[in-house]
Amino acid sequence: MNTFLASMTGFARTEGNAAGLTWAWELRSVNGRGLDLRFRLPNGWDALEQPFREEVGRAMKRGNITANLSLKRDTESRLSVDPAALEQALSLAMDLHQRMPGSPVPRAEALLSLPGVLRQAAIDPAEERAAAMGDVKAGFTAALAALATARQQEGARLGTIMVGLLTEIADLHAKLAVEAADQPAAQRARVMENLLALMRESPGLPEERIAQEVALLASRSDVREELDRLSSHIEAAHALLAEGVNIGRRFDFLVQEFNREANTLCSKSASVALTATGLRLKAAIEQLREQVQNIE
Repeated sequence: MNTFLASMTGFARTEGNAAGLTWAWELRSVNGRGLDLRFRLPNGWDALEQPFREEVGRAMKRGNITANLSLKRDTESRLSVDPAALEQALSLAMDLHQRMPGSPVPRAEALLSLPGVLRQAAIDPAEERAAAMGDVKAGFTAALAALATARQQEGARLGTIMVGLLTEIADLHAKLAVEAADQPAAQRARVMENLLALMRESPGLPEERIAQEVALLASRSDVREELDRLSSHIEAAHALLAEGVNIGRRFDFLVQEFNREANTLCSKSASVALTATGLRLKAAIEQLREQVQNIE
């Protein structure tokens, strides 16, 4: 099985700090018919969306992917001293110190704690973005790589499950072949009973009509074609798993063909045993279909 088999389900997070901003990327991916991207970016960061869309498109082909960028400003690092306020506070403190012999010299932390001495520094959003842009872009690339790894890890797990289901389907196919071997003989006996009943009801029935009835009933009992096609589908499924990359759509179509053969086989069944095994086959195919829905 190819190690590049990927699921469409995954999660990744990266975070860091740059230019007084704490940033975090969260990327989530779930199943989708195509590649559907949704970005949630803070105001002013919208210009990142298009290049990031192109980056995701180069890395992934299917899935509903949501990318969320959260930013938090480090306010403590943005404080600055108001020189005029500090000078005024210092002047007042020193004046009191001189008036009060033996008093301690005013301490810096006491002066800075006075209202108005420290103030919030003016922030230029454009400069802030420019300073943090490189780190934020690198964080997205790292998150995207981590998401791809998570999807591949989940794909490897799904691949193991799918191989097991294909083995179960192959075993059921072999059992069906054995159970169906006696079906034509049993059906011929039924044909003869039906013909005798038909001839009693319609003694003058044309030979052509009798031949048509025999051919119709015989065709309904023969499941060899369905079994042969099912065997071919099993081989094709293993080949797709070996190929691994971007096989989801083709595998989904192939599973539809699995279902088609299983349904026809059950409709042609003339025995309880064959029907029971056919229903088990349909259940295994349905489980396979559910796993295939997760594959990229």
